[in-house]
Parts: sequence; C-alpha cells; structure tokens
Amino acid sequence: MAAIGATGLHFHDLRHTGNSLASRAPGASLRDIMARMGHDSPHAALIYQNPNREADHGIAAAMDRAVTAARRKPTKRKPKDVTPRDDTRQEK
Repeated sequence: MAAIGATGLHFHDLRHTGNSLASRAPGASLRDIMARMGHDSPHAALIYQNPNREADHGIAAAMDRAVTAARRKPTKRKPKDVTPRDDTRQEK
C-alpha cells in the first residue's frame, strides 16, 4: 500500500470494507457473503454484517406492514367478555 501513498492502509482493510459493503446489498444472504469471502463458518461472515440505519428502518417497516395486514384479517374467534368483575360484594 506504500506504493500508492497509503502507508496506514492494509490489504485487509480493503477486504473488510468491500465485504461490509457487499453485505448491505439488497438480497445478499449470509450464505452469499460466506461464498464471496471464502468462509466456511457463518461466524466469520457475520463480522462483516454491521448494523446500519437503513436496515433498521427496513426491518421496522416490514414489521409494521405485517402487523397492519394481520389487523385487517377478519377473525373467527368470539371476542372475550372483558366486563370487570365486582369483587367488592360480600357473601352473606
């Protein structure tokens, strides 16, 4: 790296950055990242999958869509009776 004037940069830094960016690609599975890096273990590939804000927003949006869709489905169950009991009565 000294040849290009990047004395503090190591080849592994480039590999890590490239694989971190690849792991953010839409549809990139853990298996895809493992194959790209030549890793046999999911643990090694997970190192490159850093949490990011875009993914967090995507997960939250997907959960919101799932909950909204579930609420729209008609239910076949009878609603529970939620009438409060009067426990203040005393037996005679």
